[in-house]
Amino acid sequence: MMMIINIKRFFRSTIRKNLLLVILVLQFTACSNNQTFKTQTFRTPSGWGYAIVYKGQIIIKQSVIPVINDSKSFATKEDAQKLAELVAKKLRKNISPTVNKNELILLKIKL
Repeated sequence: MMMIINIKRFFRSTIRKNLLLVILVLQFTACSNNQTFKTQTFRTPSGWGYAIVYKGQIIIKQSVIPVINDSKSFATKEDAQKLAELVAKKLRKNISPTVNKNELILLKIKL
């Protein structure tokens, strides 16, 4: 009887340790996946632009403000950074990185 109780305790503690390890590994993997999209800003002849970098490769390079009729760069580095952060956030969530005019207005980007 004593041996059966000890075996049950052993398996319970082993299962708990393994479950904890699996949870930690999954959490670490999820966090590291979210960090793969980096943002950069850069100067253009008429203002600022941004780039999204994934694993060291530029995957999006935006030198003009999207969804407006003019081919106009961002007025400030901060405006370019705000939109870059939004696009990177969308990519992290696996949704389309397209931007609409409402999002530009909500971010208070000077058009």
